[in-house]
Amino acid sequence: MDIRSIIIFLFGSTFGLILRLFIQNNLKINIGFNIQNTSIVNFIASFFLGILVALDFINNKILFLFYTGFLGCFSTFSSFVYQLFVLLQKRKFIRLFFHYIEVIIISFFCFYLGNYFMQLIK
Repeated sequence: MDIRSIIIFLFGSTFGLILRLFIQNNLKINIGFNIQNTSIVNFIASFFLGILVALDFINNKILFLFYTGFLGCFSTFSSFVYQLFVLLQKRKFIRLFFHYIEVIIISFFCFYLGNYFMQLIK
């Protein structure tokens, strides 16, 4: 990996982190039940990943900027795992199960939706 790739990665990851922190600290969505901000970030990241996969970039610089840099720092897998761990410690097994299923299934659906929309546009 050369210095240009590292700089591109750092540029993408910086903006991914800033956007994630903004959403986690400022966005509250209530649709009959509270959706945690970490889940919202994961859904958005999955949607954009689906779009980027459908675009099928060949340029490695774009891969470093968006896939690895921006979406890598924007999505919050470690926060998701931490939330599951907290629910396990509190012995809230049913909530843990449903939160896990919610994030995995909805994230996959968002990925598919983004990919599907880009396939339609192409």
